[in-house]
Amino acid sequence: MKMQLAEIASALGLEAQPGYEQVMVTSVSFDSRSLTAGALFVPLTGEHDGHNYIEAAQANGAVATLWQQDHQGKRPQGIYTLEVADTLTALQQLAQYYLHKINPRVVAVTGSNGKTTTKDMTAAILQRGYNVQKTYANFNNQIGVPTTILGMEPNTEVLVVEMGMDHFGELDHLSRLVEPDVAVITMIGEAHIEFFGTRAKIADAKMEITHGLAEDGLLVYNGDEPLLRQRTQKLIQATTTFGLNDEDNLQATNVVSDSHQTAFRVLKWPEYDFTIPMIGAYNVNNALAALAVGDYFQIPVAEMQLALQDFALTKNRTEWVDGNQGERILSDVYNSNPTAVKEVLAAFENNVTTTGKRIVVLGDMLELGEQGPALHAGIAQAINPDAIASVYLCGPLMSNLRDALLAKMPATAIHYYDTNDKASLIADLKAEIAPDDLVLLKGSHGIHLETVLAALTENKE
Repeated sequence: MKMQLAEIASALGLEAQPGYEQVMVTSVSFDSRSLTAGALFVPLTGEHDGHNYIEAAQANGAVATLWQQDHQGKRPQGIYTLEVADTLTALQQLAQYYLHKINPRVVAVTGSNGKTTTKDMTAAILQRGYNVQKTYANFNNQIGVPTTILGMEPNTEVLVVEMGMDHFGELDHLSRLVEPDVAVITMIGEAHIEFFGTRAKIADAKMEITHGLAEDGLLVYNGDEPLLRQRTQKLIQATTTFGLNDEDNLQATNVVSDSHQTAFRVLKWPEYDFTIPMIGAYNVNNALAALAVGDYFQIPVAEMQLALQDFALTKNRTEWVDGNQGERILSDVYNSNPTAVKEVLAAFENNVTTTGKRIVVLGDMLELGEQGPALHAGIAQAINPDAIASVYLCGPLMSNLRDALLAKMPATAIHYYDTNDKASLIADLKAEIAPDDLVLLKGSHGIHLETVLAALTENKE
């Protein structure tokens, strides 16, 4: 972005002060450590009060800062200051102004699983015909979405924005902020069921993504989910479905997966074979959602085929990593829920060959509420003792899976650890791993299995 401070003040409903027209803002950041010269610093309040870091932001090149009116601290000196009622609201207001100024077409993606992968696939496909900006990493919340918008280049033609939520009203707000031309719902799972209670209520919350959808826009959704089919009946916008059933607009067939890629066909385009560089048939639905968006934007099928072959996947989403002892590690340590765990276990057990052992490391799945113990125990159904040699479990909720596994696996194959005892987990795991083994790491980010991954790969570049 590139805007005069006077324009930013006007966008926020403030009166421009003398000198504002001479100040050029080239970026916006809420992190004083990562901003660049010419930035507008947005000091957000929360666990850490951003107002305490304005001096650090100045030192790193900020030319202006917002300031929340009710803040009791000392106002900064030597930096242009825009006083607003609420800094987060101002960030969102400025983002919407900039979005309208650049005026790209917007694709919004949500879902209990697969939204980041679908976002990456969709962006790769649309880049075959447009200048595309997409959500960086997991910037998908009330702060991340406006930050993504304000990071757009002026020549952006399509913005692909990921949207997350864990409470009612969040997707409503984000959807009205970005006013999407296309909305995508990948699937309904158990993620955040602690806050919603039932999958039906999760579906209600996911449907909020349509609240800001353009009247002539399109909703792309998983047609194999009855909860979504029921809720789309009242929409005035057009809809397109994807999935594995005959009634879906885009139906996948001939799905074949191995350790590094998954191939499939789409009945709508029988002459094309599609390949994605990811393990697991469950990722085919994410690809179908992206293909539906690409088709809507009139990207040629052959171009979409090429785009999916080698698209760039956001880090820590089901990636293969080489371990210190020659083992291969399937790392998926950013988030976890029952559906995702069962899907990746199925792929790990059935689609990957090895002359060594398969070892599974699972961390607690968070935000499942009262259903957490039963949902953790239920993972036992997805663990095949004939395919999995050892299971390492970390976290208090995983004790439920440990107890369930004792009925189907030898006790010596089940290893359980407290969340704060990863050192023992790592030591025991290293002692077992042999060069030809396969290791799966899967857990919610709050369990921090990335520390286990780091220990297993510390000598790797």
